Amino acid sequence: MSQIKRPKQKAKVSQSLCVACGCCLSVCPTKAISIFKGLYAQIEPTRCVGCGKCSSACPASIIKLREVSS
Repeated sequence: MSQIKRPKQKAKVSQSLCVACGCCLSVCPTKAISIFKGLYAQIEPTRCVGCGKCSSACPASIIKLREVSS
């Protein structure tokens, strides 16, 4: 049986809308998220596994999963 290939995704923060509440920090299983200078959440793309937990935890719904090329 062949495996279905899912597109690779990474989380992306809309920095201009982020209020740095930190709700996303505690749910990230790879600790890929930090708060930049107290201003907005910043995601380290090499550590992000695209699970979407941060997106679900964001009360402002400003973290989205975006398809990336392999």
